Amino acid sequence: MSEYKFALLVLSDSRSKEPSKDKVKPIFEEIIKKIDGKLVLYDVIPDEFELIKKRLIEFSEKDVDVIITSGGTGLYPRDVTPDATKEVLDFEIPSIVNAILFEALKKTKRAMLTRIVAGARNRRLIINLPGSPKAVKEDLEFIIDVIPHAVDKLKGDPTPCGL
Repeated sequence: MSEYKFALLVLSDSRSKEPSKDKVKPIFEEIIKKIDGKLVLYDVIPDEFELIKKRLIEFSEKDVDVIITSGGTGLYPRDVTPDATKEVLDFEIPSIVNAILFEALKKTKRAMLTRIVAGARNRRLIINLPGSPKAVKEDLEFIIDVIPHAVDKLKGDPTPCGL
């Protein structure tokens, strides 16, 4: 593929009241440029389980390749993003999570408290990232080079992975 279409779903009770204060979007847009990525869908919603599921389903039916969520991945009672994500996935891709965690643990032991999930729905790659702009930058920069290959495979590219 020549251009990869991204959706960004920011989950935050506070930022959903003032989406203009979201600091994740500009960081996100800068990083996805590295793989000719383009942000085509964006929303900021509160940490509401059913709303998250609904929006993930809607995004997975649109013309996007990758859906990234930011926020709601910790241990607070309202951090329900991973739970909602698991309910809509066709299958999980745990090695993406493992890779992110492996790299994040080099920076902070608190990374072990994350509950991020990665997987696919309707041939779209879905990855949860933390809500911190710093964590989004570090985590997305670490995995960005693998995303095109993952998307191509989900879209049916038969080329062996080892080539």
